[in-house]
Amino acid sequence: MIKTNHPVPDFELPDLHGNLHRLSDYRGRIVIVNFWSCECPHSERTDKAIMSMFVQWRDDVSMLTIASNRNETAEAVKNAAEARRLPTVLHDANCQVADLFEAQTTPHVFVIDRDGILRYRGSVDDVTFRNRIPTRFFLDLAVESLLEGHLPELTESPAYGCTIVREI
Repeated sequence: MIKTNHPVPDFELPDLHGNLHRLSDYRGRIVIVNFWSCECPHSERTDKAIMSMFVQWRDDVSMLTIASNRNETAEAVKNAAEARRLPTVLHDANCQVADLFEAQTTPHVFVIDRDGILRYRGSVDDVTFRNRIPTRFFLDLAVESLLEGHLPELTESPAYGCTIVREI
């Protein structure tokens, strides 16, 4: 398990056009690793919130959206990614990176600082089965803290969403 406040091991995955991306290519920037599904309504809901935040951060933050569900076709992933205007969607065909991060749901986000240290892991916001309307955006708080030069107060929260499909 990758622990918060520890370095994240490098990984390499292809994007939807076959170009390889390594986590180490983004060193010096804050990186959001977002485990994502084209079919999960929770991913679709949080994509809107993430993209509105991301527009403000674009100069300092990179987002690597990772499609790890083995039951989703490349065409479905590509169509959803384009419709939602997601930058850099990577395909994790064998769930190797999902397993490395121990990602369980979509969405499940990880915020990595400019030095490659994991500073936050968990949900995008505080939506749960009982709390359907978000009142706190954990991802925003974590990224904004790092942009302001200090560590996030909250470093972990339970991820909430659809289970990553590892076998079909």
